[in-house]
Amino acid sequence: MSASESRRIFTYDEAVRLLPEIQLITQKAVSATSVIAAQIIALKENEERQKFYEKEQADLIHEWVGAIERLGCEVKGLWLIDFDNGEGYFCWQFPESRLEYFHGYTEGFAGRTRLF
Repeated sequence: MSASESRRIFTYDEAVRLLPEIQLITQKAVSATSVIAAQIIALKENEERQKFYEKEQADLIHEWVGAIERLGCEVKGLWLIDFDNGEGYFCWQFPESRLEYFHGYTEGFAGRTRLF
C-alpha cells in the first residue's frame, strides 16, 4: 500500500488516541538523529565518516516518515505531522504534549490556530 492510499480522515478523538504512538515513534527518531548529528559534528575532519553518518541520519528520517504515513498521517516537515479531518488538519509538532492546533488546507503551519 502506498502512503497516499493509507491516508485517512481523522476525527479529533481518533487523532488524540493515535498521538501517543506518534509521539513515541517521533521521540525515538529525534533521539537517534540527535546522536548521529553529534557524531557528524565530532567528525568534522573526516569527510568520509561524516558522509556515512549523514546517510544514516537521512535513512532514519526516511524510516520515521514511512512509519508516520503508514498510520495514515501526513508529514509536513521534520517532526511536523498533520491529521486530515476532511476540512483541514489537526496539526502536531514535536515536542508538543497535546494535539491542540488546527489549520485549513491552504493556510499551512503558519496559519495554525489553537483548538481550545
